[in-house]
Amino acid sequence: MRNDLIVLILATVATYPIGLAIGHPWVLPILNALPAYVVLVHRLGKGERGGAVRAMLWWAATLAIAGTVIFVWWPEPIGQGVLNSPAYKDEMFNWIRTGRGTEGNVRQFLPEHLVHLGAFLVVGLGTGSAGAILMGAVMMNYMSYYVAALAKAGVPSWAVTLLGWQPWAIARVAAFCTLGVLLAEPLVSLLFPSAKERLKASTRAAYVVAAMSGILADWFLKFLFAPTWGRWLRALLP
Repeated sequence: MRNDLIVLILATVATYPIGLAIGHPWVLPILNALPAYVVLVHRLGKGERGGAVRAMLWWAATLAIAGTVIFVWWPEPIGQGVLNSPAYKDEMFNWIRTGRGTEGNVRQFLPEHLVHLGAFLVVGLGTGSAGAILMGAVMMNYMSYYVAALAKAGVPSWAVTLLGWQPWAIARVAAFCTLGVLLAEPLVSLLFPSAKERLKASTRAAYVVAAMSGILADWFLKFLFAPTWGRWLRALLP
């Protein structure tokens, strides 16, 4: 494993106790995003599009694992310190208990997802992906908070591990990680002209297809499996 990736993982884990101890809701995602953006620019500056995508996937996995575990074991209430987390947790628990809500209704979740995707693209392109990575950190944290809430509510550990992070959410995260790299390239190419030719030489289209495939997989899997997923969790939630 490359040194910058090891530093990325360790630094990302460290942002959680620091951000939660400070307590301001914007501090945590900003701290989460900083090491990711440094590594993203570093790798793209060397013309490593694939390396940048892999780094962002490792970063997202670290957020999911570290965030969930730390949110479970943090000794103080953290809801107000994690942006949108109480609202998202309540929405998801209501869906699990009643079967009603955007999660299981394509007519409701698809427009919401399109808005999120549009905002991600506009913010990412306009900020060289700095804003997009920050958005990603916010989303990862409130999803991790929801998964941690399942554990705190008494859902068995094996079920939290297998059912907490849904496959469609994983597909969405992977797609957004890839898009974040692509959206950063115009700015990085201006900052590092030598990287521009190396990035041109690799197959950008393949990464665009991969990102779009992940987004479509998110919608398709959610449409197919969300109702069943909700019933499984309903049977396990005390």
